Amino acid sequence: MRRLRFVMAAFALTLQAHAAVYYVTVAGLGGEPDYEQRFTAAAQDLDKVFKAGDATAHVYTLTGAQATSPQLKETLGTVAREAKADDDFVLILIGHGSFDGVEYKFNLVGPDVTAGEIAAMCDRIQARRQLIVDATSASGGAIPAFERPGRAVIAATKSGTEKNATVFARYWVEALQDPEADTDKSDSISAMEAFIYATKKTAAFYDSQKRLATEHAVFDDTGSGAPVREASNGQGALMSSFTVLRIGSSQQAANDPAKRILLTKKEELEQKIDTLKYQKAAMDPDDYKRQLTAALLELAKVQEDLDK
Repeated sequence: MRRLRFVMAAFALTLQAHAAVYYVTVAGLGGEPDYEQRFTAAAQDLDKVFKAGDATAHVYTLTGAQATSPQLKETLGTVAREAKADDDFVLILIGHGSFDGVEYKFNLVGPDVTAGEIAAMCDRIQARRQLIVDATSASGGAIPAFERPGRAVIAATKSGTEKNATVFARYWVEALQDPEADTDKSDSISAMEAFIYATKKTAAFYDSQKRLATEHAVFDDTGSGAPVREASNGQGALMSSFTVLRIGSSQQAANDPAKRILLTKKEELEQKIDTLKYQKAAMDPDDYKRQLTAALLELAKVQEDLDK
């Protein structure tokens, strides 16, 4: 009980400095009523999910006539002015994209916006941990421009040449609505868990339709190199530790000022454990065991306080 009172007192002193999450979702130009409705619905679903997941989150959603290049620039400018280095930033692009062999463009109302322009806007945001989910057609062509250390990038297509409309966005949204996506039962859904869920569902969709898949989602979270479809050789560490959404008891704790700092500590420890697992092959076995054991013991203590 004394430990919990101490933590609560510390929370009162550090509330203003507490890390926040900034979500920006953009539903681009549909071109046809069916696509317009589909893109807008997906963005609106994410808006509800993010607002329900964390009452302190900063959620911005651009759809319809608001989904323009100037509005996107203004929104990301607001995030750049407000977000701190310890905050997390998530940008989700839904809609149509194009790639001419050199440059990727996200189709918006009015002038399109290039991957380079989007990347420049995101580079001004201080948040060290960033996630860009480009769920558009031809999105694989955007990856080189988006890549940066500390930023995980997910694309619905493996290259800019996969130009058909995608279904990946539908299943990315579903991943954040389905508790089954939380495969490690941590009461939170990581970027990696959502990616795996969405890619499996996407593949199953094409199988059920007896159609050749025209999209193959990939990711890069090392900041350089070729994107991959599965975690390996360092790829996947950031994605695995990046919490996109809290659910269940974690969601309740996130919305409880008395427990929020404990939840943050828990997530930091889980991130440390995930990172250790990815670094295991390069570490001294005894050092790995010592660090892992210490982190697990501390995690157990924090979880005990959260459960009170």
